[in-house]
Amino acid sequence: MNSPALGATPLDQTAVRRVTGLTDWWRDDRGEPVRRNLGLVVVLIALLGIGAWTRPDIFLDGDRLGPNLFSILKQASAIGVVTVGMTFVIIGGGIDLSVGGLIALAGVWSTTLATQGFGAGGIVFTALVVGLGAGLVNGVLVAYGRLVPFIATLATFVAARGLAARISGKQTQTVDVAAINDLATARYLGIPLLIWILAAVVLLGWGLLNRTTFGRRTVALGGNAEAARLAGIRIRPHTVLLYGVSGLCCGIAALMLTAQATSAQAAMADMYELDAIAAAIIGGTLLTGGRGTIVGSLLGVLVFSTITNLFAVNNLPTEVQNMVKGGIIVAAVLVQQFPFGRLRRRKPTS
Repeated sequence: MNSPALGATPLDQTAVRRVTGLTDWWRDDRGEPVRRNLGLVVVLIALLGIGAWTRPDIFLDGDRLGPNLFSILKQASAIGVVTVGMTFVIIGGGIDLSVGGLIALAGVWSTTLATQGFGAGGIVFTALVVGLGAGLVNGVLVAYGRLVPFIATLATFVAARGLAARISGKQTQTVDVAAINDLATARYLGIPLLIWILAAVVLLGWGLLNRTTFGRRTVALGGNAEAARLAGIRIRPHTVLLYGVSGLCCGIAALMLTAQATSAQAAMADMYELDAIAAAIIGGTLLTGGRGTIVGSLLGVLVFSTITNLFAVNNLPTEVQNMVKGGIIVAAVLVQQFPFGRLRRRKPTS
C-alpha cells in the first residue's frame, strides 16, 4: 500500500487512503463479481453493436428498437426465473438437470380440464405446488438418499417428462382461462407483466442470497460442506430447501410459458436445463459451488437471449445457434478455470 506523501494535510491523507483502499478492493477477490458483471455488460453492448451492424433497420430505428428490446426481455423472462433457482442450487454445490421436466409437469398438471375448472387461482396454485413438490423430491433424493445430484435430477427429469405425457395423453392442452393468458399480454407502466415477474423474482433471489442467513449458509455449503456441518449448519435440510427453491421457480416459469403459448404440453421447456446452467456459468457461478451472484446470472440470461434474438432477426438456422451456444458454454468454463487470481497476486520480479 502506498504511504501518504510527507507534508500532506490530514484531509489529503484520508483521500489517499480511500483511493488506495478502492484500488485494492478493485484488484483483489472482493471486486471480482463487479469486474465480471461489467465484462458481461460490455458483451451485451457489443452484441447490440453487432445487431446495429447486421440489422440497422431494427437496432437503429427508434420505433422498432424498443419493441425488439422488450421482445428480448420477454424471451428471457421464463428462463431467467429458472436460472435464479438454478443459481442457488449450483452455489450450494449441486446441479439440477430436471428443470425442463419439472416445468412441463407443472404446466400440464395445472392446465388439465379439472384444474381449469377452479379458475386462475387453481392453475397458479397447482403449478407452484407441483413445482415446489417435485423440487423437494429432488432435494430428498440428494440429501437423504445420498444420490449424486446429476443422477438424481436426471432421473427426475425423465420421470417428470413421462408423467407429463401420461397426464396430457401426449396432447396439447389449450388454456381457456383469460386471466392466465393475459399474463403474456398485460402491461403495467408500459412494461410487459412477464418482465415485472422476472424483476420481482430476481430481486427476491438477490435479497435471499445476499441479505439472509439462508444465503450465507448456501455459500458456506457450496464452499466446503464438511466445514459448514462443523459450523452447525444442518446441511441435509438446507439442501432440500435449495432444490425446493429451484422447483418453485420452475412452477413460476411454467405459468409464464403457458401464458405465452396459451397452452401446455409435455415437450415444453425443451433444453431449459442447458440454458439455465449456461447462463449461471456465464454469469460467474462456480460449477463446484461456493460462489455466484444473481445479478451475474441475470446478465448471463440476457446475453443468451440477445444472441438468440440476433440469430432470429438475421434468419440464421437453429443448428448454428446451438453450436454457438455450446461454444460459449465451453469458453465460459475455460475462463472460470483460468487462474486470473494467481496471476493478479503474483508479485513482479525485479
